[in-house]
Amino acid sequence: MSNTNLTQGGHTLKQWQNKMFWLMWITYASFYLGRVNISVAMPSIMAEYGISKTNMGLVLTALFMMYAIGQFVNGQLGDKLNSRRIIMYGLVTSAVLNIIFGFIGGVMGLMVVVWGLNGYFQAMGWGPTVKSMANWFPSKVRGIIAGRLGTCYIIGGALSWILAGTIIRYFDWRFTFWFPAVIMIAIGLNWFLRAKNAPEELGLPSVEDQEKGIEGTEVRKEEHIGFKQTLKITLLNPYVWFAAMSLFGLNIVRYGFMDWAPTYMFEEQGASISTAAFKALAFPVAGGLGAIFAGWAADRIFSNRKAPVAFIMLILLALFCYLFRAFSDADWVVSFVLLLFIGFFTFGPHVMIVAALPADLGTRRAASSVTGFIDAMGYVGASLTGVGSGYLIETFSWNAAFYFWVLGALMAAVMILFVWKYEQAIPAPTN
Repeated sequence: MSNTNLTQGGHTLKQWQNKMFWLMWITYASFYLGRVNISVAMPSIMAEYGISKTNMGLVLTALFMMYAIGQFVNGQLGDKLNSRRIIMYGLVTSAVLNIIFGFIGGVMGLMVVVWGLNGYFQAMGWGPTVKSMANWFPSKVRGIIAGRLGTCYIIGGALSWILAGTIIRYFDWRFTFWFPAVIMIAIGLNWFLRAKNAPEELGLPSVEDQEKGIEGTEVRKEEHIGFKQTLKITLLNPYVWFAAMSLFGLNIVRYGFMDWAPTYMFEEQGASISTAAFKALAFPVAGGLGAIFAGWAADRIFSNRKAPVAFIMLILLALFCYLFRAFSDADWVVSFVLLLFIGFFTFGPHVMIVAALPADLGTRRAASSVTGFIDAMGYVGASLTGVGSGYLIETFSWNAAFYFWVLGALMAAVMILFVWKYEQAIPAPTN
């Protein structure tokens, strides 16, 4: 089809797709500024107030559990409500809660409540973002687009570590929550002012029209198919459940490393807190490459099918998690290279499961709902690794935590096999 048709503002479909991609990328990346920062602040918080790892794990678990609830609720709302509004509300409210968290350090009850609420409002981001991607990009390119878009939360996490690591080197740990909050508010307002929900709202062809080669000329509002239908698509499709349980296992590994890697390097490898934060950047940076590779491989090698890529990378993830602990006392270069592989094989399958598969399993009409449900189950797994990893480390050893993470990767691989079977039974989208 031609992409030369113009909106009233003079922008072509291609220009709007590029604009929306980068708005989605920057906006969702900024959510992580108010989430991952706690990983860098944890050693200082525990030292200042004498908080145990198990209790600190409860604060992490509060975010994960509320995030899981929020993903399910906000996923459904994301298909009903205006994505511009719900993403902005979530980002700005999360920023305010980060500011509050900096003032209540040491009061365990308040820390759990505030960080839990932060998790709920953080969950207003991803489902509506996948919905927006599904609205703007047709299925034949979603693997590649999802892989590229997935780098936003990977790099967002890395930038949060960089920012928090820099702040904590020169300022009190509380500023690791206050400074990022200002950035989040500015980006949230920018999203609200500049984003559009779908091309048909601008008189551009919808993704269905794009796939048929039809050029849109009429401004139309996207219609919600109804909560009854989105719930049916979400809860009665067994392959949505398999994808969700795969993410459950994968998030055990992902957040095991994201939340505990700086502490592990600080305690076991003798790194300073800021050095540990910067070294841990290998995990998300390599993850960005893994996400891009996974999207490319799904569309170009496996004919737009995402599950085969996810399965292969999950098996390799389990292997490299085991090797990382086995060679943790070796030369730091070996340890660093292994961490790169873990990041690569974590985020490749992750972006397939949370970005590409939901749009395929739920279509764009229920993309936010399916994304919310899958991500909700994933964060139940993340909640287990928050307090569970802290308990295993404190009660047994770091070995126990690493075995827990390896089992999570293997579980994820087994679950995604069922989705692979489903993808083999349906025609692949044509290019």
